[in-house]
Amino acid sequence: MSPSRFKDHHRESRTFQVRAVIAFILVIIALFGLVSRFYFLQVTEHDRFTALSDKNRIQLQPVAPTRGLIYDRNGVLLADNQPSYSVTLLKEELQDLDGTLLRLQELIPITDRQIERFRKRFKQRRRPFESVPLRFRLTEEEIARISVNYHRLPGVRVEADLIRYYPYGSSLVHALGYVGRINERELQKVDETNYSATHYIGKLGVEKYYEAELHGDVGFQKVETNARGRIMRVVERSDPVPGKDLVMSLDLKLQQVTEKLLEGRRAAVVAIDPNDGGILALVSTPGYDPNLFVTGISNKDYGALRESDDLPLFNRALRGRYPPGSTVKPIIALAAIDSESVSPAFRVSDPGWFTLTKGGRKYRDWKRGGHGTVGLNLALAQSCDVWFYSAGHKMGIDPMSEYLGYFGFGSIESLDLPEATRGILPSREWKRNSRRLPWYPGDSLNLSIGQGFLLATPLQLATATAVIANRGRWVQPRMLKGLYQVDEEAGFTATDLNHDYGREKPDDVALKHPEYWDNIIQGMVDVVHGPRGTARRSAQGAKYRFAGKTGTAQVVGIKQDEEYDAEKLAERLRDHALFVAFAPVENPQIAVAVIVENGGGGSTTAAPIARKVMDAYLVGEDAVKETELESLMGYEHD
Repeated sequence: MSPSRFKDHHRESRTFQVRAVIAFILVIIALFGLVSRFYFLQVTEHDRFTALSDKNRIQLQPVAPTRGLIYDRNGVLLADNQPSYSVTLLKEELQDLDGTLLRLQELIPITDRQIERFRKRFKQRRRPFESVPLRFRLTEEEIARISVNYHRLPGVRVEADLIRYYPYGSSLVHALGYVGRINERELQKVDETNYSATHYIGKLGVEKYYEAELHGDVGFQKVETNARGRIMRVVERSDPVPGKDLVMSLDLKLQQVTEKLLEGRRAAVVAIDPNDGGILALVSTPGYDPNLFVTGISNKDYGALRESDDLPLFNRALRGRYPPGSTVKPIIALAAIDSESVSPAFRVSDPGWFTLTKGGRKYRDWKRGGHGTVGLNLALAQSCDVWFYSAGHKMGIDPMSEYLGYFGFGSIESLDLPEATRGILPSREWKRNSRRLPWYPGDSLNLSIGQGFLLATPLQLATATAVIANRGRWVQPRMLKGLYQVDEEAGFTATDLNHDYGREKPDDVALKHPEYWDNIIQGMVDVVHGPRGTARRSAQGAKYRFAGKTGTAQVVGIKQDEEYDAEKLAERLRDHALFVAFAPVENPQIAVAVIVENGGGGSTTAAPIARKVMDAYLVGEDAVKETELESLMGYEHD
């Protein structure tokens, strides 16, 4: 057999040449594709990828502003910022989250609630390489324990932050409010850019109302990062604008004196400067420590506050709605004589009760035996219910409701107290809409002595008293005095903030007979300085003349023929004690409203407190000792 039959060299050569050509063509095509891709990336898309490269290398990061401070009217610091150390975790460096949390729990106390909150924040993290706090307010010992174990805790850091601190704790919480950790719902209501590095926001009171001024403006810094996003160096920085430092009208010393006078009671006091409406003191007891809420209160502490029978979380001064009792009688008397329903010379014979019809229901006077023949002045000084029953019956609901409205009842007239409520100012329309009932004559009798449907807050009572002190000139209550400024020559000053409160000032109370202011104010003066005034003992030894009005508000009704006996009632069913006053009469500098829940008579409990509040502000005396306070207590019921 011939060898040529087994191997054809010519055919093999031709096959190899064909395959070589095909391979060369494929290489040329691949090379062309690669060159084309290089051209597309390097030339056509050069600008876009250059920008992307710079964005990866240079990042813009927000820098949180420092929150503004809060001072009292004398320049005393009320709300400060203090450094606090927190343990935080960085997601990009964590190897085992659950294991890291367990190791941290072995080193420092961490509750299950804190871990639950951490996991929620961990999922809501807004930016890469943003650490998430686990526990706040670390002690030096806890910081040391974590530091020596860093090698076992990848991704764990101890970071410093400025947090709000209230040096006077519960003394000012109901006046200033507090800040707390910002949540997602609150972030949706603010400028997200301006709050991009902020962890805290005002939750209540002044801290909430003036959030925009206190927060400041966010700053930014350009930082160089590596491929993983870690900061290598700061390239450029634009410093944040700190929040404004605010000055309140509050007088810290007066606030503390007032709080001491109310110690152990469920009570509220509001003191206002009648000249400008500045709130000098706003106390609601018991209170609570706002510092507990700044970084997050524990379940145990919050549960104790929420479940307390004394309601420390409740702001009685702004939200407590009480029957004002006889404290509104000066306004009722003014409505009666100015509307010409009765004359200033109107007199009644008081046997201790009043009836609408012969043999009908008896509306009792607080003094069981009556006051005899009573005119306007004695009706105010002795708080004679029968005079007001008679005047209220003659007047009817319409003038009473109208004049009470002139003084701010049933509305919110404060400028910067977001928690304030409007109370209830009854009228024919109000009862028809709310109760589906007509207005009855008996309703007018109850309203004439500050009972029935009428409900008012201590802030409203203090405001109305300030309007009386000003003889009808309206001033709106406000906390803010101005911006904190320090002048080398003048020292501490408070300049106007030019804040738009968005609320117009009510019209001044323009009487048909302006001379009737004298009748009303003289009656209030005789309450404390007159020989038969219900609170005459509270004015003993006073270095100034003041005008006041006692009040007692029933908590539970008593039968017609039954006599009120506080000893037979549970403590929380006893009458509320109230007192309103302003001083000095000739040049009013302070208007005060006091409410003591279940305190009994206004003259025995509330009036001595108001007297010492005015003393502390006008004379500069400290809070009186218990024995001194008892010596001021009167013995009349109302």
